[in-house]
Amino acid sequence: MFNRSVGLSAAALVLALPLIAWSQTGYPNRTVRILVGFPPGQATDVIARAIAQRLTETMGQQFIVDNRPGAAGIIGSEQAAKATPDGYTLLMSSSGPLAVNPGLYSKLPYDPVKDFAPITMATTVPLFLVANPGFAPNTVKELVTAAKAAPGKISYASGGSGVTNHLAMELFKSTADINMVHVPYKGGPPALTDLIAGQVGVMFETGPGSLPHVRSGKLKGIAVGSLRRSSAAPELPTVAEAGFPGFEAVAWIAMVAPAGTPPPIIARLNAEIVMMLNLPETKERLIALGAEPVGNKPEEFAAYLKSEIAKWGKVVRESGAKVD
Repeated sequence: MFNRSVGLSAAALVLALPLIAWSQTGYPNRTVRILVGFPPGQATDVIARAIAQRLTETMGQQFIVDNRPGAAGIIGSEQAAKATPDGYTLLMSSSGPLAVNPGLYSKLPYDPVKDFAPITMATTVPLFLVANPGFAPNTVKELVTAAKAAPGKISYASGGSGVTNHLAMELFKSTADINMVHVPYKGGPPALTDLIAGQVGVMFETGPGSLPHVRSGKLKGIAVGSLRRSSAAPELPTVAEAGFPGFEAVAWIAMVAPAGTPPPIIARLNAEIVMMLNLPETKERLIALGAEPVGNKPEEFAAYLKSEIAKWGKVVRESGAKVD
């Protein structure tokens, strides 16, 4: 006769075998490489290095950052997607390569959903609506009113066609039903330079790029694109509370692994990174950089990624942005 309790115990043991096997191998038992598709010093790289340092301390092996910049994060993403799914190659990426690029490029050498196993979203990086001090509108409502009164007359800057801060403004234009002229630059720094000089009136930009200029008086802050006010500039209202409920335009940084990486490894990495992101000193450091720590579950990030791909794909189509 079948003993139900014995059967259940055996089933539980079978389900636990992968975890037991991986714990016996002692993952990690050699150096782990974290690919970053951007150059050193960029926000994704900074967050990756902070996490690599913490994982090295807590997991007993070296976690090193390997920068593979170029092609809007495509080079690093492709290498990670084709890597052996054994936990020894990870990818620190962001909303650009994972959520924007699928709508922006007609062909990609990787699929953000099928080729990667989500580990966690590490941080969000709110985009701030900032303007030259001489720009007349001081609030979101005043900006919309001015744009409606003079369609196509107000210019806004971005770091380039199809980049996140360009698409954030396109989303805002669509939401507010206004028409403004896009002036693309080759990167955020030159766009900010002309914004400070008054060559353009307004733009969305990350906290690390824009807030130092706001604090020095070279720019003025109007609003933030996140759903909640930023801890780095709590005095600025969100676009949502300024009259456009549900509006959200944020960049984010996340860690993924090649698809097929064993679930116990994903779970271990998730637990370690989430624990790190909840440390007071980590939160303070990230907030000072203009980032907001997240640390969610793999399935939560997976669902959010799909929603972000759909959202930015729609914005790309409506804006007509193309880079290839």
